[in-house]
Amino acid sequence: MMQMIDLPEHAQGVCKTARRERGKRAYLSGMAAEKIVAGAYDARGADLLEMRWRGQSGEIDMILQDAAEIVFCEVKKARDFDTAMARLRPTQIQRIHGAAAEYLANVPAGQLAEVRFDLAVVDETGRAEIIENAFGHF
Repeated sequence: MMQMIDLPEHAQGVCKTARRERGKRAYLSGMAAEKIVAGAYDARGADLLEMRWRGQSGEIDMILQDAAEIVFCEVKKARDFDTAMARLRPTQIQRIHGAAAEYLANVPAGQLAEVRFDLAVVDETGRAEIIENAFGHF
């Protein structure tokens, strides 16, 4: 059985500060990865419509227009591409699909719009790979 230990007040502050710093680094790292991916899509000729769009079902990292398709893109960053790909979980895919349905309610074609769900992965060197149709249509 685990015994709970009360940390001294100064140690609790150190833990909170370390946690806050990790959170800040993760946020900035995610923003940098999204910027890299936005550049990769721009080089392909896709237009960025939304960054970090939030609906009731959840957040979508990027929404783009690529020719006739609306692209919903999830961005993952890790040490290498395989690790980044493994970070996309089924529950997250469900949330993205739900948020995409909410977004499509506001476009002219609605749920009949042509859509694609991409996964963009960024490694520790800043290289990006876009996997089109990585997690299918709802």
